[in-house]
Amino acid sequence: MGTATFPFPHHKTPALFVVLSGPSGAGKSTLMQAFVEQYPEFVRCLSVTTRPARGTERDGTDYIFVSDQEFADRVDRGQLLEHAQVFGKHSYGTPRSFVEEHLAIGRSVIKDVDVQGAFTIRGTFPGALHIFVVPPNRAEIESRLRSRGTEEEESIRRRLSEADRELTVWDRYDYLIINRDIAQAVRDLSVIVAAERMRVRRA
Repeated sequence: MGTATFPFPHHKTPALFVVLSGPSGAGKSTLMQAFVEQYPEFVRCLSVTTRPARGTERDGTDYIFVSDQEFADRVDRGQLLEHAQVFGKHSYGTPRSFVEEHLAIGRSVIKDVDVQGAFTIRGTFPGALHIFVVPPNRAEIESRLRSRGTEEEESIRRRLSEADRELTVWDRYDYLIINRDIAQAVRDLSVIVAAERMRVRRA
């Protein structure tokens, strides 16, 4: 019998770029950290920032610390998938090279960003997998923000107003995780990742 010439069914590259976003208080960072601890084949994408290091933070481990000029140069050269200035002070961005270099060696990358940043990444990195993370109800968002004990009332109200706007776009994401319990949310995320790795095509 002759040898078949068609490509035998196979999965495409298993490496994924997962983007978690949602309103403040959704638990995005907590979910990401818990997931990476259980699934070390994923690496947390470091942000480029102009703010100085705090406490024991180290360059290249916690953030990529750069000067204002270097940050501006990276923006001009298109080296950031998204970027923003937070509260008119320090700038943060997602480095394209970090994502591409890890994917190239088969290492999956996960990143948490705000909703605006996620929609920017849709244009700059179309292959990213977008997941919206939200608490079970709006009251929980306010409860979580207040429980932090680090926000003034004006800041909390601003974040809640922003959350109300962000909640209107949840159905424009690939998947939704309702974060009632962090252990279950990690399991939900692992199921999504497994499904994506076996996907043949998108609609």
